[in-house]
Amino acid sequence: MAKQKEKNLKREASDEKKKIVADLVAKMKKCKTLLVASTKGLPSSQFHEIKKNLRGKAEIRVVKKTAVIRAMEDSGINAMKELEKSVGADVALFFSEIDAFELSGLLGDNQSPTKAKGGDIAPEDIVIEPGPTDLLPGPAISELSGVGLKVAVEGGKLAIKIGKTVANKGDAIKDNVAAVLSKLGILPMKVGFEPVAAYDKESGKVYVGIKIDKKGVLEELRNSIAKSAGFAINLKYVTSNNIGFFIAKAGLEEKAVEKLINKSQQPQGG
Repeated sequence: MAKQKEKNLKREASDEKKKIVADLVAKMKKCKTLLVASTKGLPSSQFHEIKKNLRGKAEIRVVKKTAVIRAMEDSGINAMKELEKSVGADVALFFSEIDAFELSGLLGDNQSPTKAKGGDIAPEDIVIEPGPTDLLPGPAISELSGVGLKVAVEGGKLAIKIGKTVANKGDAIKDNVAAVLSKLGILPMKVGFEPVAAYDKESGKVYVGIKIDKKGVLEELRNSIAKSAGFAINLKYVTSNNIGFFIAKAGLEEKAVEKLINKSQQPQGG
């Protein structure tokens, strides 16, 4: 009796797994975009909040890695062999009709700031600026001094007199630095779905490294525009954006030439 019951449970589990795989295969064949994202460190509350925010834009499925791999293999889509390489232990699948990079951008917009832990990798330079704090004198003095901050007591509370970059972009954040950041209420990290890779049905291609850094891209674009403006001016290539510079320069040169002409026409003393 017990053995029969065990067999029934195994059969039910197997049938359920087949059903899940078949559902995933159907969605993979139908959707325009299949995006794989990491859920590592994502709190349950934020998961449901993001799911709500993306309602109507993407369907999110979180299933075991084995089921995802099996579905990719059963889909018959050649590109899935490449996408399989991006499937880790903690992943979610996003099925959508939105472009992969647009969807990745939406996931970036739905990330929330959070505290740093020792060992986290700094996403950018972390700078503690000078200014007052709510910390009382005591152990906090040595803790702040321990990360290179110059502090003083002002109005009964600690004030940072000289700030410091306590972690550079790409470096692991030290435990004492993470503790100080937490005390000061600085939230340098972000938590949310991390886009890993995506399959685009229309192109039949897999895109890896699709995390969109809107702030970084905008800064890079500004730098490129500034460099291209200087390059165009050096080449004396006139555009609607730099014509004002050339007109102003011509005006200054005209005045300089006029001044030289007037000077040459003046009677010489002697």
